[in-house]
Amino acid sequence: MSLKNALRHRLARLSLSLAVLPATLSAPLAHAHEAWLLPSSTVLSSTGYVTIDGAVSNDLFFFNYRPMMVRDNLVISAPDGSTVQPENLLQGQLRTVFDANLQAAGTYRIALVNASLMASWKENGETKRWRGSHEDLAASVPANAEELVIREGNSRIETFITVGRPSELKPSGRGLELLPVTHPNDLYAGDPATLAFVIDGKPAANIEVEIMAGSTRYRDQLEKQKLVTDAQGRITHTWPAPGMYYLKTTVDGQSDTMQNTERRLSYVATLEVLAQ
Repeated sequence: MSLKNALRHRLARLSLSLAVLPATLSAPLAHAHEAWLLPSSTVLSSTGYVTIDGAVSNDLFFFNYRPMMVRDNLVISAPDGSTVQPENLLQGQLRTVFDANLQAAGTYRIALVNASLMASWKENGETKRWRGSHEDLAASVPANAEELVIREGNSRIETFITVGRPSELKPSGRGLELLPVTHPNDLYAGDPATLAFVIDGKPAANIEVEIMAGSTRYRDQLEKQKLVTDAQGRITHTWPAPGMYYLKTTVDGQSDTMQNTERRLSYVATLEVLAQ
């Protein structure tokens, strides 16, 4: 190789190394995308509107990745169990935004709920596949099918808003849910709060729960707090400072109520902690 060609080869390798270097340097700072709902207010003294943002982002609670996908899975539950229709729903490039007109006293649950059920099995040597709801499972999938595997996914992303006085929150009875002991709109910095988790309405014992304060863009570390639920599905946490917090837990394993069923359940909540 001539000196000229050797020099050209070395310069090409150096340019490639410099191109890769920024990505290598930034890798330790990267972390998983998080999905969340963020209300403009969590406590209202009287009835009225709130605006809720939804996004998937690299930083809590900033809009820097993609919008939350909201189709038929958004449920705004009123204190009496009825549903409130979202207004002015708009999906942009980085976030989804909608309004909710809260016209009764009590606590509202704003949730994105996704549920899926899939099955595969062998029939006369051929692989069969099905996807549908719990209600259609028995009629569509043979219970004694060969090599039957059922996969269930259930996720809930939610936040809570109280108008006037807080009201009781009841679980739907399906999937992984928060069943508050301390009300989610009655959280204060420096005070311990007890939160309970249930799976299909029953205590979710020995699951790991992550709690992280927002504004992660302005911290060198994520500062996640990890707690494990007790036999009653409860954790107790003392909030270090006021602000918006992100809570997340995920459960993988076999279903206790359905044979041959693998489950992946996840739960996310945005909670506001107030100053004393």
